[in-house]
Amino acid sequence: MGGAQAPPTYSRLGALYERELEARSVGAVMLTHKWQATDLLAPHSDLDVRVLLPKAPADWEEWNHRLAAAHTDAVSRDLSHRRLLEHPPGFAFTVEEANGRLVAAPELATWSLISGSVRDFQRWKSRAQMASWCDGDERFYRAILHGRLGGRYQLAADSPDNVVENIAAYRRHCVVWHYLAPCWFAAAALATRTRCPGKTAALTQWRPTGLDGYAELFLGHADDRTDTRPRSASHLLRTAHVALETAMRRVPEGGRLADHLEEHARTDWVMTAGMLRVRVARWLYYLSPPPGVATEYLIRREAKELRAAARTLTVLAAKRATPAQRLAARMAALIPTGPTTAGTLHATLALWHREKSTVQDFLSLAPADVRP
Repeated sequence: MGGAQAPPTYSRLGALYERELEARSVGAVMLTHKWQATDLLAPHSDLDVRVLLPKAPADWEEWNHRLAAAHTDAVSRDLSHRRLLEHPPGFAFTVEEANGRLVAAPELATWSLISGSVRDFQRWKSRAQMASWCDGDERFYRAILHGRLGGRYQLAADSPDNVVENIAAYRRHCVVWHYLAPCWFAAAALATRTRCPGKTAALTQWRPTGLDGYAELFLGHADDRTDTRPRSASHLLRTAHVALETAMRRVPEGGRLADHLEEHARTDWVMTAGMLRVRVARWLYYLSPPPGVATEYLIRREAKELRAAARTLTVLAAKRATPAQRLAARMAALIPTGPTTAGTLHATLALWHREKSTVQDFLSLAPADVRP
């Protein structure tokens, strides 16, 4: 399943995105996207891109301006891109980091190739899928559940503002593909201690007793192709709650996770840096989107990821005994941890510009120098 080609809409979109990045000299040697071809359901799934660079750019701030401009150009090409390219890339990594197995295995296991070396990509993905299960996997998948279960998923937060057709179908899509399927994906991984490549694979392959009917139901509604009259989003949501309550009984309880070992700390560092490397591009796009594009809900979403980054850096900083720990502490101090508004993003852009040397040093620290 991981080797399937992307559907035509997303293949064209990926090729367009590659051209726009090249036109702005972003310098990517590989582009990937999260999830598998069968997980991308037009016109409602967005393309969540990851950028691989040959090395850290000399100026991350300037690089982000080029990335934001390229993304704006791509979105402006077609009305449907407002949703299909909802936000700039989610991560940027260097080839050295991917070669060094510092991209979290459960993250990399979900990737599909847009452009770049097939050989390198297949090697990285194979290693990610074959690596021994570890506490990092437990944290990754349980974080998905923690962010959605217990009433934390709110359908209203899945804004339809950039959806250009069939809002009712989009709301059903959100229930299935943003709530039920990610939780099923995480539960399947935790129950089997394997890294599943995608949502469709999880719903297809992990069906303990009592869950088969739910899996079929939600696979049918995922792309809104069903022989019966579509159920309302609220009805699907109630059914999803029941299905996940049943599924979670098959998931072992989480035990106490071991303290961060050095190799786990290095992965945490690279994953946090990879996410923060593209933040300026996101903020620039959110604050100045193409005409008619809504970004207020995307601005609000930034708070969750920024808080997670600040928490990780605080742990990595520890006693501030090493240069890397002190750098992590300085970077953590530059990350807002409250609700995010347009004003928050403007202020943080200004702060990061004033503290450019700290930001540049943190985002560019070589893997060999990461010694928390």
